[in-house]
Amino acid sequence: MKTRDLNGTGVEVSAMGLGGMPLSLEGRPPREQAIDVVHRALDLGVTLIDTADSYCIDESDKHHNEALIAEALDTYDRDIDDVVVATKGGLVRPEGRWESDNDPDRLRETIRESHEALGGDDPIDLWQLHAPGDDDSIEASLEPAREAVDAGLIRHVGVSNFSVEQIERARDVVDVVSVQNQFNPWCRDPEFDGVLDYCERENLTFLPWSPLGGSHRVSRLEEFDALRTIAESREGVSPHQVVLAWIRSKSPVVLPIPGASRLESLEDSMHSIDVQLDAGDVERIDRLSDRLD
Repeated sequence: MKTRDLNGTGVEVSAMGLGGMPLSLEGRPPREQAIDVVHRALDLGVTLIDTADSYCIDESDKHHNEALIAEALDTYDRDIDDVVVATKGGLVRPEGRWESDNDPDRLRETIRESHEALGGDDPIDLWQLHAPGDDDSIEASLEPAREAVDAGLIRHVGVSNFSVEQIERARDVVDVVSVQNQFNPWCRDPEFDGVLDYCERENLTFLPWSPLGGSHRVSRLEEFDALRTIAESREGVSPHQVVLAWIRSKSPVVLPIPGASRLESLEDSMHSIDVQLDAGDVERIDRLSDRLD
């Protein structure tokens, strides 16, 4: 696996991460299978795993994914000193819904709970505010993260689903090293709203969530002639790998974190790191993306 710097931190991570969300939502795989997926990702050289306190079924199941990741790391039979776990806080799951709750006291509590779920010994490598919530409360919402950095519970802080203006406001409160916004052929907003350019200019790692467009779209990639043709022009390459290569082509600060609940899909995604597209391929996918829905 190729590696790269987690921009601005001096921490070396794999150039492709693993998104843990599919391992903990409704319809999640058995725990043994989920741990096998994490172990296989580590075997393939993945050293960045993305999770969140809200990757669970509902509030009674909170921190499920974090605890799962911690168990997988604890039971792995090789060195994990270079593995970076990035988690998030700020969303809640009442009756399975996704809602924002950036109350500072609740965030202080969930940071402590995330720290405990991830093992409780070392600081959280990267904690991200999951969404800005009430735009007027951004500064207050980041204050618990700043306090946790000072207290040694968090090493680095990132933000998710933030605009450029919101990122700048966050950086006035705490040092921000990463931005995690949706980016895929169906959602290209970061290319056009200034966020991707800002991350590149300010040396912030950009973590595109849902890089393949979500589970309801993944199966559709085979339907598009352009993706299939580009894939078939390269031995052993799938349309899914072409999409991930397209995402990486957009900026050197992009670090995809595709999710997986099966070994087959995990290995397919991770092998995309060796796929390089030329300018013509990228342009064809740019045009195609306007018709994917």
